[in-house]
Amino acid sequence: MSLATEFERLSLPLEHAFTISRGTQTTAENVVVRIEDADGTVGVGGAAPSTHYGETADTVEAVLPDLLAVVEDVGDPHQLERIERRMRETVARNPAARCAVSIALHDLVAKRADLPLYRYWGLDPDETVETSFTIGIDDTDVMREKTEEAVAAGYSTLKVKVGTDRDEEIIGAVRDAAPDATVRVDANEAWSPREAVRKIDALEAYDVEFVEQPVPAENPDGMAFVRERAALPIAADESCVTLGDVAEVAGTADIANLKLMKCGGLREAMRMIHAARAEGLEVMLGCMIESNASMAAAGHLAPLLDYADLDGSLLLAEDPYDGVPMPDGDIDLAGLDRPGTGAER
Repeated sequence: MSLATEFERLSLPLEHAFTISRGTQTTAENVVVRIEDADGTVGVGGAAPSTHYGETADTVEAVLPDLLAVVEDVGDPHQLERIERRMRETVARNPAARCAVSIALHDLVAKRADLPLYRYWGLDPDETVETSFTIGIDDTDVMREKTEEAVAAGYSTLKVKVGTDRDEEIIGAVRDAAPDATVRVDANEAWSPREAVRKIDALEAYDVEFVEQPVPAENPDGMAFVRERAALPIAADESCVTLGDVAEVAGTADIANLKLMKCGGLREAMRMIHAARAEGLEVMLGCMIESNASMAAAGHLAPLLDYADLDGSLLLAEDPYDGVPMPDGDIDLAGLDRPGTGAER
């Protein structure tokens, strides 16, 4: 089977500057992959690289020719397992680059079957979860205003970034602006273990659902210390990158936060979900700031999740791609009226 491949880089401005404990972002650099079969059916996938994991749009563009050469050499897009294995052998790192190819292939084969991806996988669209909407670090009054805007837009689950000297003040302002919302907190590795326990104990009064990555990933003992003593459940994000991390995370957290751009592909994400379940962990799927060229695929995993943080495209000023409908944050797979992932320009 003959396959044609290409890719392009997209520089996508954000609706608002987005700040976490590590820094501020105003633009998302994505790379979009297209794989076309001899009949003219096109699969679309996206890479949203993170410098925190050693990737940039430049490194994605540098390795994509080698990854796409694997696809062209195998020739059959339905050989998903073989292609992903050979991509890992060809490029051991650069998971976002491999993920873009994985998504494009899954989009293509589901389109060839004339099925949305969740049906191709046999998943139940009635078992989806609601995505959270993220409130980045800013002046406390601005965060209150952004919270009010999110609630007015219909989002009832909020993820609030912290890691400042006014974290309790921030959560208090968010809770005042959204008294009925589900609130989750993400420190992005900003706290020491003892500081984390102290702050989490204070945050319990604001009806916070759980706290994500309170201490650095390089300190698993610190994560375990916090989990044993803190008043709220703990989610591991930066600590949970690949399949090999899941077993260790089971001893240090209650929830595994997976990301397609960390693990390198849809099949690997499936393996991580099942491994996390086997370890007794709840499962969350998160994202980078990314176009629906990749976000759409993540939405199809929603029936397998306990929690979703799939607002990456919602933070963009404009997304050139449509994806899975998310009215009021509900991941509406049943409302998708086209095959594949739903990514469409």
